[in-house]
Amino acid sequence: MQRRNILVVGAGPVGAVAALACARLGHSVTLLEAQQRIDDEPRASTTQPPTLAILAELGLIEEYIRVGLISRTFQFWDRGTLTRIAEFDFERLRGETDFPFVVQTEQHKLAGMAIARLRGMGHSVLMDHRMVGLEQSRDTVSVHCENGAQFTADYVIGADGGRSTVRKLLDIEFEGYTWPERFLVITTRFDFAAALGCCLRNYMADPDEWTNLFKVAGDDLKGRWRAVYNTRADETDEEALSDASVRARLSRIYVPEGERDYLHLNLYKVHQRVAKQFRKGRVFLCGDAAHVNNPIGGLGLNSGIHEAWDLAHLLSEKDPDLDAYERRRRPLNIEYVQEQTIANKKRLEEREPAQRAKRFQELREMAADPVRHKAFLMKASLLESVRRAIRA
Repeated sequence: MQRRNILVVGAGPVGAVAALACARLGHSVTLLEAQQRIDDEPRASTTQPPTLAILAELGLIEEYIRVGLISRTFQFWDRGTLTRIAEFDFERLRGETDFPFVVQTEQHKLAGMAIARLRGMGHSVLMDHRMVGLEQSRDTVSVHCENGAQFTADYVIGADGGRSTVRKLLDIEFEGYTWPERFLVITTRFDFAAALGCCLRNYMADPDEWTNLFKVAGDDLKGRWRAVYNTRADETDEEALSDASVRARLSRIYVPEGERDYLHLNLYKVHQRVAKQFRKGRVFLCGDAAHVNNPIGGLGLNSGIHEAWDLAHLLSEKDPDLDAYERRRRPLNIEYVQEQTIANKKRLEEREPAQRAKRFQELREMAADPVRHKAFLMKASLLESVRRAIRA
């Protein structure tokens, strides 16, 4: 295998995994990050079975599981009546994967452990290096940073998030739209499993204000819950983040008055967008730089890690077909991430009573039928996506 110089822009989990995968395949890697430290804001938290298989290949799985929570099941609820509609169990995937479960943990932990391994292998991880310029020749890519640093590489992987500088410098259109409402995440120590009898991943439908409940390990490994809500389209940031509004939202998911304290709030716009191109010349886009979506279903980060893994192996081929990356990954993101996350959101917010009842009945019937139950999980876990990528 020819050893290549690969520069990765963005040290979040997708960039860190891309860099580590390239390093383990024998390449010389430089990882650049604009910020002074890894962003530890509460973001993606669900790691799907095929992603866990990649972490196992990278030698990270034991450490990753140790700082997370294993969750075999996820549930759909009718929030207004506090009725459980259906439960899906990843145990149905045993035999299809070595990991018939998801791991719930914070994404910055994955970035941190991948970066530690990368540094231990002698590769460069440079924080506070904000990329501002990019030039390509037939054989190389030159990158310029705000602090004056310059780098030359055989290939560049842009994994620098939804506002990607790499994508903008390449002048690649980010096709799609932004939802009118925003998502509010309330992090609390309140134990929803004990109070409501729910599992660690829950999707609670409501025509006015749905709620998703997830338990993560927390940096102290003592556990905490994230309650995710849609805001009203006309709701201001100040109103959504006000103490009174937050406590009112917690009351509507049955948190007693004396237990409505919270640890953290996060309010953000939600997009469904896909880059028109995933590559231009010797520069590639991965993760949120290539696509963004609403987080319902836990698919965006996982898809990005699959792209990083795919790309690292493609760039290790003797004469790589560079077009193959976009040819595989862009359609897979549209079908398995964009379409599924949009459907997941619509399932939760359905307002028309008859259609709402129909969606609930479909979930019940799917959960009760072993064949359909497994088929639903194959798609929801991205295992079907991974297998289609192999055949492409």
